[in-house]
Amino acid sequence: MAVAEPPPLDILVRDPEGFTIWSGPPFSSGEPSVKLNKVPCTSTKFSEDGSKLMVIRSDSVISIYDSKNLVEIRSLQVPNLLAASISPCGTYVQTFQKSTSPQDKNVVVWKTETGDSVYQVFQKNMTKTTWPSVRFSSDEAVACRLATNEAQFFDPGDFSKGITHRLRVPGIAAFDLSRNPGSHVAAFVPESKGMPGNVQIFACRKELQNQPVARKSFFRCSSVQLSWNSGSTGLLVVVQSDVDKTNQSYYGESKLNYLTTDGTYEGLVPLRKEGPVHDVQWSSSGKEFAVVYGFMPAMATIFDKKCNPLLELGSGPYNTIRWNPKGKFICLAGFGNLPGDMAFWDYLEKKKLGATKAELSVTSEWSPDGRYFMTATTAPRLQVDNGIKIFHHNGSLYFKRMFDKLFQVDWKPESPDKFGDITELSKSVDSLKLEETTRQGQGSKTTQASSKTASSNPSVQKPAAYRPPHAKAAAAVQAELFGVSPSGEMSKNALKNKKKREKQREKKAAEAAGGS
Repeated sequence: MAVAEPPPLDILVRDPEGFTIWSGPPFSSGEPSVKLNKVPCTSTKFSEDGSKLMVIRSDSVISIYDSKNLVEIRSLQVPNLLAASISPCGTYVQTFQKSTSPQDKNVVVWKTETGDSVYQVFQKNMTKTTWPSVRFSSDEAVACRLATNEAQFFDPGDFSKGITHRLRVPGIAAFDLSRNPGSHVAAFVPESKGMPGNVQIFACRKELQNQPVARKSFFRCSSVQLSWNSGSTGLLVVVQSDVDKTNQSYYGESKLNYLTTDGTYEGLVPLRKEGPVHDVQWSSSGKEFAVVYGFMPAMATIFDKKCNPLLELGSGPYNTIRWNPKGKFICLAGFGNLPGDMAFWDYLEKKKLGATKAELSVTSEWSPDGRYFMTATTAPRLQVDNGIKIFHHNGSLYFKRMFDKLFQVDWKPESPDKFGDITELSKSVDSLKLEETTRQGQGSKTTQASSKTASSNPSVQKPAAYRPPHAKAAAAVQAELFGVSPSGEMSKNALKNKKKREKQREKKAAEAAGGS
C-alpha cells in the first residue's frame, strides 16, 4: 500500500496591508515562497480542520477561501459586523452584529456552501465566555448554545428544526462542549448566596442528561478554565480566585482540578509546589497532561490520566507549555513578562534536547507535522521588534524575519495523521545536519590555514568602559600621589624611583654580604 504524500506546511502572515500565504519549511532557498499575494483584510481565521479560511474585510464583507486551492468560494455582506467565527469543518460561519433592539436577531449562522442564513437569535452582548454563541464538536456532529439557566442543543445538519432539547442547569455562567468526540458538556455555576461554585459534566444525548456524570464543588471561585482531552474522557478545570487569602500573590490564587466522565477521579491534581497554575495542556493522545505551576521559578510536571506524575521537566522562569501534535516533543517556555527562555524535551526518550531564547514572544505553536516550533512578536501587544522565528524541534534557530508591524501568524491546520512518524523525520533532519557539518569540516587548506593564522593573532582590544568625569579626576589625583596612571600603568617618574630603590637594596645586600 503506497504511503500518501504529506500535505505542504503553509503559514498565514497578516500585517497592516493584509494577509498573505507562505510556503512552510523546509525552505528550498532558505526563504519562504509566496503562495498567495497580499489580500487586504482586517482579520483572518482558519477552520479547525484547515479546509477553509475566513477573511473579514474592512467594508463588513466576509470572504471564505478554499485553503487548498487558495481561491474565494463564498462572500457574505454583513452590515454592522462586530465579530465572526467559523465552525471546525468550515460548514458554518457565525456573525455578531451591532443591535439596536431585542427584536433584532443579531447573531446569525450562515451556511458557507450556499450563503444562506440557517439560524438567527438575539444576544445582548459578547464576552469571551459567550462567543461564539453556537459551539460545535470537532466533527460538527453536536451543536449547542448557552442560554439563561440552560444549554440548548441543535441538529447541526438541519438548524430549521430549532432547539432539539434543553439541558437545565440553574445559574450556569459558562460551558464547554467536548471536542473529539462531542459526547459531553461541562457546565460552570459560580458561587451564589453562600453556596459554593461547581463544575458538572453531563452527557450530550437527551436520554442520558438526567444526572451529571461528574461534579466538583469549590469555594473562592471567580472564574474557571475548562480543558477537555482528546477522547472526551477527562476534564481539567483551572479554578481562579480574585483574592489570595494567604496574601502570597497580588493576582489571586488558582487551583487545578481533574474530573473524569466515568467518575473514577474528582479532585485536585497533586502539585508539588505552592503558587498559581500558569498553563496546562493535554497530549494529542489524551492520555497525559502537562502543567506549569508554582511561584517563580515555576515547576513543570507531566501526569497520566490517574494524576500520577510521569516526568519532571525541572524548574525555571516558565509560564507556557506546548506539546507537539505527535506527542513526542515538548516546548517549555517563559513568555509575556518573562525573558523568553525555551527548553525543548523529548517526552518519549525522557531527555532534554536543547534550550534557547525567544524574547518578547506573543504567540507560539508547533507545526502540524511536529518538526518546527514558531514564535511571533505581534502588534498591538507589542509595537516594536515585531517578527517571526522558526526553530527546529531541538531549539536550534531555522528561520527569522523582522517586520515593521505584524498582526498575526498562524500555521495552516492539518491532521497530524497525514504526516509520517516523527522519529524518522527527526533522524533525517539530524543526518542532514551531519552532512552539512562534514562538508564544513572538509574546507580548503587555504581556509584552514587562514583560520589558524587568525586564531594565532591577538584578539582585538575591546573599547574601554565608560567612566564618569569624577572617576577620571580621582584617577588623575591617584596618579600624582602614588605614581600610578589611570590605566593602571606606572608613570616614568615612578618607574625611575622604583629602579633606584631596587639598586639601593642590591647595594645594601652586597655590602652586608662583604662585611660578613
